[in-house]
Amino acid sequence: MKLRETTIATEKIYEGQIITVRKDTVALPNGGKSLREIVEHPGGVAVVAIDENEMVYMVRQYRHAFGDVVMEIPAGKLDDGEEPNDCCVRELAEETGLSAGRYDYLGKFMLSPGFCKEWIHIYLARDLSIGKAHLDPDEFLEVIKVPLSQLVAMIMDNKLQDAKTVMGILKAWVMIREEK
Repeated sequence: MKLRETTIATEKIYEGQIITVRKDTVALPNGGKSLREIVEHPGGVAVVAIDENEMVYMVRQYRHAFGDVVMEIPAGKLDDGEEPNDCCVRELAEETGLSAGRYDYLGKFMLSPGFCKEWIHIYLARDLSIGKAHLDPDEFLEVIKVPLSQLVAMIMDNKLQDAKTVMGILKAWVMIREEK
């Protein structure tokens, strides 16, 4: 069965500091046409920073889109031309003041492939050293430490709902358990 759509035309709707929104006219596999609204984002990284006692460094910050404070793993947007591993090191230091002696790549995933073209790269950071955070001027957050097992339980109880956090915590849990 043919599943691919072919782009016939593209119109840029909006270009902001972080995202671009475009409207594509596509030819469907059955010969029909349709419209697709696509959000383009440069991508980002998320970091599960865990110490020798399996305590995970989390950040709590207000997320305006949801009108609430959300507990997440540290994360951030890729700068133009920046490699994901470099962004990982930068974001972890900026948000938490941490640096790590070991970074393991846990993979990448799509956030919402129905309309958003964004990849998130996930890392596991270990052998941590504590320094001083240096947040962006418009960034306000609180760093807390939570046991990895408690975070897994929170995910299973639907108390952690941020996709990158869920993916990162579960991947880290499995990797760490497989190493034992």
